[in-house]
Amino acid sequence: MHPASLAAAGTPRQPSKRRIPVSQPGMADPHQLFDDTSSAQSRGYGAQRGPSSLGYPAPSPSSQAAFLDDPVSNMAMAYGSSLAAQGKELVDKNIDRFIPITKLKYYFAVDTLYVGKKLGLLFFPYLHQDWEVQYQQDTPVAPRFDVNAPDLYIPAMAFITYVLVAGLALGTQDRFSPDLLGLQASSALAWLTLEVLAILLSLYLVTVNTDLTTIDLVAFLGYKYVG
Repeated sequence: MHPASLAAAGTPRQPSKRRIPVSQPGMADPHQLFDDTSSAQSRGYGAQRGPSSLGYPAPSPSSQAAFLDDPVSNMAMAYGSSLAAQGKELVDKNIDRFIPITKLKYYFAVDTLYVGKKLGLLFFPYLHQDWEVQYQQDTPVAPRFDVNAPDLYIPAMAFITYVLVAGLALGTQDRFSPDLLGLQASSALAWLTLEVLAILLSLYLVTVNTDLTTIDLVAFLGYKYVG
């Protein structure tokens, strides 16, 4: 064997000093044509920012719903209020056309002192001397300030008491029934209406000018139920 070959075989082979490229964390692959942005998105780079990332608080769903619902509810409330106001005005006009509510308030402006004095006047009329109705600027004063002024409170209470006493009398005679009680009230109202019409007809025939109104006549005729 040749001595040179023996020397080569006995000498150990030195490792190759070729450098292998080592990839660093911050460096991209030199053989990659495009940058991989998937890892950047996972680390937060290039991710889509929400509204809260700009410094503005994110609106909650409840606030958004309230913003959408408030205009509708406000419009509905305003529309309902206008309809209610128009309906109330229409009802007031129609009621005042047939039943003067404003005038009726005058006849119920009474107090306890007036009721006591008026009942004493009805039971003992001969003790009363001054029968003139008091006026203030061509308008009669309220009944609670003048015992001579007509009212509807005492006639109404007297009428109801009369009907109840009539029912009690029928009950003591074992003849009470709801139908008879209603018939008694209806007949009393019918007679009261006939009396008012008769007085109005008499005033028209004799052409008497008077300041008495129809409600005044109802009040004066209703005082008979007190007895």
